Amino acid sequence: MKVHLIKIQTIHDFVAANAQSRVGLDNWLKAIKVADWKEPKDILATFGNADNLGNGVNRIVFNIGGNNYRLVCEYVFGNKRVHLFICWIGTHAAYTEMCKRKEQYTINKY
Repeated sequence: MKVHLIKIQTIHDFVAANAQSRVGLDNWLKAIKVADWKEPKDILATFGNADNLGNGVNRIVFNIGGNNYRLVCEYVFGNKRVHLFICWIGTHAAYTEMCKRKEQYTINKY
């Protein structure tokens, strides 16, 4: 199934504020455009360095730009498309701090 990304403007805004993230996020967006996922393990097959957060949530964290940035998304497999909701985006260091507070499972910044 094709991916429906919600909300791409979040990425554009992040890149505008963090120009050095552009290449990594552009590459991620290109991969999303051609992705054809039928189940969660297909996400991991597309992005070998992504991690399923588990803990009963349908969330995945993507390593972006040589692991300099992290992108947390929630996924929902529908009948015709996979909906991928951006929950959080930031630096690897900010993600590490968020994990110490266990917020990666619940954060919905966007």
